[in-house]
Amino acid sequence: MDKTQYTNLAKAWEFTEEHARELEPDTIADARATADQAGQLQGPAAQARLLGLLVQLTGASSVIAVGTGSLVETLQLMHALNGAGQLTAVDSSAQGIMLIRKAFTALQDVTDTSLRAVNAPTSVFLPRLNAHDYDLIVVAGDPENYASTFAQASRLLREHGAIVFTDVLALASEQGGVLNAADRSDKTVAMRELIATVEQDEGFTSTLTPDGTGMLIAVKQ
Repeated sequence: MDKTQYTNLAKAWEFTEEHARELEPDTIADARATADQAGQLQGPAAQARLLGLLVQLTGASSVIAVGTGSLVETLQLMHALNGAGQLTAVDSSAQGIMLIRKAFTALQDVTDTSLRAVNAPTSVFLPRLNAHDYDLIVVAGDPENYASTFAQASRLLREHGAIVFTDVLALASEQGGVLNAADRSDKTVAMRELIATVEQDEGFTSTLTPDGTGMLIAVKQ
């Protein structure tokens, strides 16, 4: 591609993000503002909407969200469950869990989706969950969330269940993230290792996309 095409891609990202912000329900827009004010800066709105669509495309009724500091994405998952099913939110951050519980309390009168919100490291909590009970897992947040969750994914997911890793390009890194081969920061190194591990796993079919800040989507075979 030439320089003009790359410029157009950047403009397309900006356009779709602004469009997704305009479509956010008031409850999610308010949650975004609350989280940002609390220092939990939220990810792209377009990415959150895509995650909600994946819930509907997979027919998911049981979803795990790892890293609930991503409040907007977690709420989009909840909305996509259409008032049914169960959302399990796992975060080692007490603040993240507090935000999702508060947001869920405000929605209790309009949804029958059940919430299980747990303040614990993924490496400790996920092994306790029943095998083959989940349709979709979404992972965000700290670098250690990713590998520890994928280690449990094959056991937790039903056949053809999916796991989605957000922010796999680690663009928040001051050194440029995965896009910069010289970047050796913790998140960037972890994401490079994750991409290689998932793509080499014969139990999953995967694809890496530039949506949001980079998404790696893998489907269990």
